Amino acid sequence: MQKTILITGAAGFLGGRAAKYFGNHADYKVITTSRRAHKKEELEANFCTFHQGDLEEYSFCEKLTNEVDIIIHCAALSSPFGFYEHFYASNVVATENLLKAGKKNGVKQFIFISTPSIYFTYKDRFNIKESDPLPEKMVNDYAITKLMAEKMVLEANELNFKTLALRPRAIIGAEDTVIFPRMLEAYHQGKLKIVGDGKNVCDFTCVRNVIHAMECSINAADNAYGEAYNITDGNPSELWPSIQYTLKELGLTPPSKKVPVGIALFAAGIIEWIAKNLQGGKEPAMTKYGIGILSKSMTMDITKAKELLKYSPIMSTKEGIKEFTEWQRKQK
Repeated sequence: MQKTILITGAAGFLGGRAAKYFGNHADYKVITTSRRAHKKEELEANFCTFHQGDLEEYSFCEKLTNEVDIIIHCAALSSPFGFYEHFYASNVVATENLLKAGKKNGVKQFIFISTPSIYFTYKDRFNIKESDPLPEKMVNDYAITKLMAEKMVLEANELNFKTLALRPRAIIGAEDTVIFPRMLEAYHQGKLKIVGDGKNVCDFTCVRNVIHAMECSINAADNAYGEAYNITDGNPSELWPSIQYTLKELGLTPPSKKVPVGIALFAAGIIEWIAKNLQGGKEPAMTKYGIGILSKSMTMDITKAKELLKYSPIMSTKEGIKEFTEWQRKQK
């Protein structure tokens, strides 16, 4: 019997890819939503129903979740830079509305896309487990509000309304609008330089692996719910060789100049101040968080997801980069 899935954030990278995957799956009927309607025809061509609206409005959430079995909540204001009130509305209020409406309408499962940004400390960190203590202070307002939302989701877990959270690290692949596009923007502005010694190690997560984790979550045993899970490709690699490989695949010359971390952070701080105070809050090409990501190692342990969700990556990081570069070349 078909289950009905509601996928939020369907105009975005992860939400859109997930919607098209499940829309073409015989076991599911897919309802999608976003504030933006530019992907409406594409989603409908992939057997998804589309509803444009704002999750910050409870009445919209109530209508949207009627006769839905599973919610996969991908929608978020995902940015290292911006104003707290915007992050709170998009990430906390919207999640709270979906939880309340979903529970009222008899939704059975709620899968929340969280973030490993909550682990970030501007220090090298390796094999981070979900049980490790979180930093006393979150790195930015995005991390603050996503953690608030995640806590609400996990606290809502009960027998007839099962909830869990996935924390995918650096999602890549075709249709990416975040990781590599930001890197390419900085490159074309002449601002992409190797920060630090260029030997920092990180995890990526192919979008196909995140979708696989969603599917594992849907089919997981009851004891897997009420928990948060790290999701990665399971093969950490040095960041800068991955960036250099991506640029070469796109016919671009990788940067060779290096800049000390301290100088880069100082420059990014000035650029952020100008953007927030003189440019209306538009996200700059270089941020302090971005410098941290480019210079610090961060890897995550996915043992818990393997054991409780039966998750196993089905695509390698190199395959994910290849998928992105092949798609990117077609956009020109």
